[in-house]
Amino acid sequence: MKEWTKEIEIDAPIEKIWGLFDGSLENMQKIMPQVVGNTPVKVTEEGVGSIYRQQYKEGKRVEEYDVVTLEYLNNPGHKKMKVGFNLANYFEITAGYELTRINEHKTVFKYTTTNKPLKAIFKLFLWFASDKAVVKFVDKVKQVAEEEYALVQ
Repeated sequence: MKEWTKEIEIDAPIEKIWGLFDGSLENMQKIMPQVVGNTPVKVTEEGVGSIYRQQYKEGKRVEEYDVVTLEYLNNPGHKKMKVGFNLANYFEITAGYELTRINEHKTVFKYTTTNKPLKAIFKLFLWFASDKAVVKFVDKVKQVAEEEYALVQ
């Protein structure tokens, strides 16, 4: 299994950034444009155990998988969500989003993802995997959150 973590400071309130992860397809596509569907299958009151059927477009192909909420915390100064899914029976993937309030207009965003190959042949791919996608995602969240916050200022 391989894990990547990236942390960045964002000039936007914690609630503005958290809204990008609220489960709505419209908000999700702002930071993950390849996601073309996100349908609730089971939604729990506490968040943990909620399941969303997600469609992800890669080129002309659309992959479909169930995303399960593994951790969920929604406090005013600290928010956290971790989800997991199985990609085409090749990889078990988790994605963790953590927000910590610095002040009214500034937040630390930490993104952690893991990738576990489910078949021996795919272990080789992880040797060459870099953190490029993680850095790109964190930068995208920062860009979108700051642009949206600037619009309401």
